[in-house]
Amino acid sequence: MSKEFDETQKQWLQGFVSGIEARKAADKLATRVPGGASSGPPTGPDALQQAAQDRAVAAGGRLVAEEAAKRARHPLDRWDELVGRAEAGQFPKGMDVFLTKYHGLFYVAPAENSFMCRLRIPNGILNAWQMRGLADAAEAFGGGYADVTTRANLQIREIPARHAVDLLLAVQDLGLTARGSGADNIRNITGSPTAGIDRQELYDTRPLCRAMHHYILNHREMYGLPRKFNIAFDGGGRVPVLEDTNDIGFVATEVTGGEGFEPGIYFRLQLGGITGHLDFAFETGILLKPEECVTVAGAVVRAFAIHGDRTNRQKARMKYVIDRLGRDAFVAEVEKEYGARLRRAAGAEVAPRALADKHGHIGVHRQKQAGLNYLGLVLPVGRMTAEQMRSIAGIAERFGSGTIRLTVWQNLLISDVSDRDVGVCIAAIAALGLGVEASALRRGLVACTGNAGCKFAASNTKGHALKLVDYLEMRLSIDTPINIHLTGCHHSCAQHYVGDIGLIAARVERGEDSVEGYHVFIGGGAASTAEQAMAREYATSIAFDELPPLLERLLAGYLMHRESASESFFEFCRRHEIAALRDLAERAPVMALAA
Repeated sequence: MSKEFDETQKQWLQGFVSGIEARKAADKLATRVPGGASSGPPTGPDALQQAAQDRAVAAGGRLVAEEAAKRARHPLDRWDELVGRAEAGQFPKGMDVFLTKYHGLFYVAPAENSFMCRLRIPNGILNAWQMRGLADAAEAFGGGYADVTTRANLQIREIPARHAVDLLLAVQDLGLTARGSGADNIRNITGSPTAGIDRQELYDTRPLCRAMHHYILNHREMYGLPRKFNIAFDGGGRVPVLEDTNDIGFVATEVTGGEGFEPGIYFRLQLGGITGHLDFAFETGILLKPEECVTVAGAVVRAFAIHGDRTNRQKARMKYVIDRLGRDAFVAEVEKEYGARLRRAAGAEVAPRALADKHGHIGVHRQKQAGLNYLGLVLPVGRMTAEQMRSIAGIAERFGSGTIRLTVWQNLLISDVSDRDVGVCIAAIAALGLGVEASALRRGLVACTGNAGCKFAASNTKGHALKLVDYLEMRLSIDTPINIHLTGCHHSCAQHYVGDIGLIAARVERGEDSVEGYHVFIGGGAASTAEQAMAREYATSIAFDELPPLLERLLAGYLMHRESASESFFEFCRRHEIAALRDLAERAPVMALAA
């Protein structure tokens, strides 16, 4: 029998040993006496996180394997391991799969035997030359395409093991990074996509997003949190950012007066949004000056790191810290980390926010700069080929300022197009197979990666999204925008609870087999107090081939029984109980078409 291991066996052993090392580290932490003579308090750049781990163990807890692996050797110090695996053409195994996400690389097997790379693009704004460079990188080292995410970000997929480091270096050569874009870290910082060009905005979020981005990159304690973390800045513009779904939401607000308040633009502080767990961020009653936001965000993250659960990853998001301590107590912890009491909004005279338009990311819109416009492109379920990326970069340079703005709605904007060039710009976009207009269903269509590229997903969300809209458009004349969000698993990357119609994938039993299907939720909304609500359950375990006619009846019932043509689907759903909506759908006539 051969004494040599083949490559598959070597990789399996590598992952096996990695898991053993992580468990040994956990056992060592669990049995030592924190603060004993053998070891003093943690020091160095990771002291905050390590001290939190020590407190969890001292309280009788047992660190989860991920926490032990982070403690054994910080993931950001594992660059040589990444290079070594790339040179050997190997993917990570075991706990190394988790640790590699710190560098923005996600091994997505078994969905695909490849890496996905998620970037960090503060405020979602790119230059044309960066878009062109990313297209080249996607073509040379990936699958030749990129996906716009619901954090106004980009993902490049189908990256072979041997090209993982090549892709990361290509990204860094463009002045971008993937550092900390996955695992227990702060995700891409989102801001108003029309920042600096929006006629109704109160504050340009670009400098704040940039400052927050670099604060994270240059503060080691911002890494290795109990779980992932989201931050968003809303400048009060027309296109919403969904800041109320983030762990921290900053909302620009005009203060016109009040005792002790100097008139001007402040930011309301919201905390604890996590719609996958059925919570919007709550209003803390705190007002911040713009220059205070980044340091306060750092204080919030540190308070979360100190008090977050290191023993149960199901209860490790910031929402659960706030639930456990209470809102006021958590704010007190934030103030302790900040070093001062934060300004309360009580007594402030605040002007109402101008309404956001959740479909303002599509079409042609005037900017606050005279004679200029921004054009919202429709990207089918957020995907664009490398050739389309290069062409979009060229269009942005030729007709605009070379600026490309990604949105949380999985599409993009080209800004600074002069009035005289709008028509020819639209024609150039159409030549790519894209457009600046879409039907009432397509403009709000959001889908996560699905099981074509994610091991957690239970269905082909992107493929199903396009088939579903094709079916509905053939049978219904929808004249008001309706958002349909398809998400593949409980992580809710497509935020199904805040869609007019939210679909979460599920395996549906059919005889002795199971097929791809969905649970259906309706009446969700976000981004404005007028439409802030979690969707309610409408139907469960619906096989995909049964889903289009079910939604056809639901939407037909809406068209027949709405109070007026101006009543939105959200308003219609909130006006009725679920049982009544089912009854209206059941009695609605539907169009019969030959298969």
